[in-house]
Amino acid sequence: MSELSVVEGGAEDGAPVPDSDENRRQVLYWRLLARLFDPEEQASLESASVAVVEDIGLPVALLDPAASVDSVLQRHPELAAEFDGLMTPEPDADGERDRAAEVRRAALASKVLLNVFSTGSGTVTAEQLARWQSDAGWLERALGCRPGDLRGGRGGAGRAGGGGVSPTGTGVGTPAPDLSRLIPEIGPELGSIEAGLVQRMHLREVLADPALVSRLTPSMSLIEQLLRDKNNLSGVALANAKALIRRYVDEVTEVLRTQVEKASVGELDRSVPPKRVFRNLDLDRTIWKNLTNWDPEEERLYVDRLYYRHTSRKTTPQRLIVVVDQSGSMVDSMVNCTILASIFAGLPKVDVHLIAYDTQALDLTPWAHDPFETLLRTQLGGGTDGTVAMALAQPKIAEPRNTVVVWISDFYEWRTDELFESMAALHRSGAKFIPVGSVTSSGRGSVNPWFREKFKDLGTPVISGHIKKLVHELKTFLT
Repeated sequence: MSELSVVEGGAEDGAPVPDSDENRRQVLYWRLLARLFDPEEQASLESASVAVVEDIGLPVALLDPAASVDSVLQRHPELAAEFDGLMTPEPDADGERDRAAEVRRAALASKVLLNVFSTGSGTVTAEQLARWQSDAGWLERALGCRPGDLRGGRGGAGRAGGGGVSPTGTGVGTPAPDLSRLIPEIGPELGSIEAGLVQRMHLREVLADPALVSRLTPSMSLIEQLLRDKNNLSGVALANAKALIRRYVDEVTEVLRTQVEKASVGELDRSVPPKRVFRNLDLDRTIWKNLTNWDPEEERLYVDRLYYRHTSRKTTPQRLIVVVDQSGSMVDSMVNCTILASIFAGLPKVDVHLIAYDTQALDLTPWAHDPFETLLRTQLGGGTDGTVAMALAQPKIAEPRNTVVVWISDFYEWRTDELFESMAALHRSGAKFIPVGSVTSSGRGSVNPWFREKFKDLGTPVISGHIKKLVHELKTFLT
């Protein structure tokens, strides 16, 4: 409590500045916690925080809950660079803590954390949602990610590469906490907050106004609501809803297409002679094989044979059958896998079939190449009966060893034993069966533990986590 004694002793106006950097940092974080749990101002904490912020040369607007990060940066653009990687600083070379810098970071971090995690109550406008999405983007940037990475939207790898974040921490000169375990938990929470904000919107009224729609940024939460409500929309509202879905699909498609292109491919086909073109020239091997032709007097290497790299890959016609649970709990996976199926449908020698189901099954194969049209034909909600989907999938398996079946579901099924036995029979036939419990960017997903154990015993463990895992499995098998 020593850190708070200075604050509580000050008057509401003209409060003294706390007497040390450690106390200043504590004041800012105590204010943050107080505002997160109670929107009402604590006069002593507010006045002390104003004194701290002014004393370290930062704008008082950082303490205004109504001001977005963007609005602060419009007046103070020089602060933008400080928000980038704010929560992933590098330690000083000499290992000493820069306590003054910690106070400054505390003020900036408090701003973005309060804006993102304190969302109030009541109806949300399109402008408020857009502001929250922007502030959430700044939080992602502060954590070393790109906007959208953690919320399961359009993001790809973050600054550190494949993991999405740099595993550094917030204490300069102190052991850096491992954020790689914390980050996966933040993503789903951000998605949950965004979903709550979307649910508090009068979405139909917003969709009827093009000016309001223009303020919306497509996200998974927004797409879910649009898909659920699409049958109740018409005219301008329906056209605007379709435009938002199209924008989101196009953005995610671009990200997933890049991941497919970067994934591993089939083995080299050495029975096919390499093409003798410059781009295939194996320079290192050519030099090594011709070293016996080195002329020491002329210091010249005479090359009598060129060596080229094999680039031809072994490919055989493959059939990909994607079965997607379209019940309400699987929206994120359904959207991602529908888009992924369309990308693979564009690959040569890959025959893609797409089935969606709840208590009834729908063959969406004619639209598999167009995820937008596919999503418009889905009907979210209802129960789950995978046996109806299996009845559609089984006749499509003409050559088991050239077929892969990807089954995306949380596997909370009605006819559990019957469905599992048919899946096990499919696996024993020689087809590659891939059960997938979650293919969201955030990695959160719930899978029926009974099915999880059964699949593990069968030798086909459930894939869950980042969609990159599924991309890798499919790319390895299909090409």
